[in-house]
Order: sequence, then structure tokens, then C-alpha cells
Amino acid sequence: MSGVIQGFTVIFIVVAVGYVLGRTEALGPGAVMVLSRLVFFVCTPALLFSSLAKADLADVFSTTLVVAGGSAFVVGAIYFALARLLLRRAIPEAVIGALSASYVNSANLGIPIAIFVLDDASFVAPLLLFQIMVYSPLALTTLDLTALRDSDESGSRRRISLRDTVVTPFTNPIVLGGAAGLVVSLIGVTLPEAVMEPFDMLGDASVPGALLVFGLSLTGVSVLQKGESPRRDVALASVLKMVVQPVLVYLVARYAFHATGHELFALVVIAALPTAQNVLVYANRYQRGVVLARDSALVTTLLSIPAIMLIALLLA
Repeated sequence: MSGVIQGFTVIFIVVAVGYVLGRTEALGPGAVMVLSRLVFFVCTPALLFSSLAKADLADVFSTTLVVAGGSAFVVGAIYFALARLLLRRAIPEAVIGALSASYVNSANLGIPIAIFVLDDASFVAPLLLFQIMVYSPLALTTLDLTALRDSDESGSRRRISLRDTVVTPFTNPIVLGGAAGLVVSLIGVTLPEAVMEPFDMLGDASVPGALLVFGLSLTGVSVLQKGESPRRDVALASVLKMVVQPVLVYLVARYAFHATGHELFALVVIAALPTAQNVLVYANRYQRGVVLARDSALVTTLLSIPAIMLIALLLA
């Protein structure tokens, strides 16, 4: 239990720093947007390149990748379908909501929890790779095509061309950073320390940067405020994230892959991690679903504490 508390303490302290910075306006009125763009365009691509360039892919492509990655994709698809069919949300908001319901905080919270609770940080690596190389590119490409390019200068809707669909993934900095790191790892090249160190330095700022953005975004707002927050969307995303995803992982891992003991415990704990703050960074970047991403991240973070403790009691 102390590992769970320690992992969440780290997160809350950095978020609190961001909140204080917002309250004091120490970074100016445009801090959220500027810091979000810094994390999106510079720090996160550097982190993905650095992490994947040095990763042992043999340890990453495993049962955990199929179970954790597959369940995240299924839960996201469920949210997207319900948001489109029942809530009648536009595609960009449905995409942000799908990420809020399934995109696991595998880096800034997953790694501390894996170390303190599971005694092995490698458990989060497969899901991290899936989210980097499959989930994020798919979601960001959809957002690029629907949120940034849905109108021309006159305000009329712009038809998405085949060229847009093909070229868009290769112009996104996060996709490019992850792809470059994967290529380096696959060909087995060890880059000089002088080359890797700048990427390591910039990548180290990604996690605290995203947490600071989260804290800054809480300044002067009321979470789940009536008339501002899409409460039904947040509730749907939170239930899918904190209930459906862990249960789905348990069922698939236990009965389809016959996982037991510590492996089963680790898979379910990872699934019960809250929504990643990166979703808020994406929402700020495209200016769609920002409140949904913010409120979902906060609600699921608070709910994940008792959820992980319960899982530990039942499966540890």
C-alpha cells in the first residue's frame, strides 16, 4: 500500500506546483497554451525517441502488449461509439473522450506504481509502446483530419483528401519522435552519448511538464461545474476507465491467456491507472474537449487510489 501512496504523492505534488503557478500568474496568462505546445512539440517527441531508441523490443512484444493494448483500444472504441450514437458528439470530442476513457497514465504514474507496487517497471513498457506507436498516431491523425482541417479560410467545411490521410501521420511531431526511436532500436544502432543526451534532457521535462499543465488548467475553474463540464461524458469516460477496463483486462488475461499470480495482478493494476495527462495536452493542442479531458483526468486519478488498493487486496 505504501507504494501506491508514494506513487500518487509524487503526482499530486507536481500538479499542486502547477496550480500555485496558475494562481499566482507567475508564468503569465498564456502559460497553459505555451507549456502545452512545448510538451506536445518538443518534450514528448524527445521522450519517445529516447525511450524507444534504447528499449529492448524483445521484452516489449509480449502477452502484456496484446492484453493491455487490446483492452485499451476496445474500451476507447466503446466510448467513441456511444459518444457518436447516443451523446451525438462531434468526432474530435468523441476522440478526446475515447482517450480519456482508455489512455492509461503509463509514464508519469505507471512507472512509479510499477516500481513501488509491482517491483518491476518493465510491466508498463508494452502498454507504453502500444500507446506511443499505435494509439496516439491513430487518435492524433483523426484529430488532425477533423479538428484542424475541418474548415477553410472562408469558414466552410473542407473535404478531406486522400493526400491528407496519407501525409498527416508523418507531420505529427509525437508520431515522428516515436517512429524514429523505434527505427533506431530495430536496426540496433547505438547513438553517441553527445547525440542522445539532448533528447534525454528534453524528454525528462515531458512528464513534469504535462503535470504542470494539468495543475495550471485547474486554476480558477470548478471541476464538474454545471453548464461548463460535460458531466455525462466525464461520467461515461470515468466508468469505462476505472471499472470496465480493469474488469476486461482481468477476464481476458485470466481466461484467454491463463495469467495467474503476480502477472495477473500487474496487468489489472496497470489497467486501473487513471487517464494520462497527455490527453489534456492533446486537447489543448487541438482546442477540442479540453474540459472533458481535464475533468476526466482528475476524477479518474482520485478514483484510481481506492481502485488499486482494492485490486491489491484481492489479487496481490
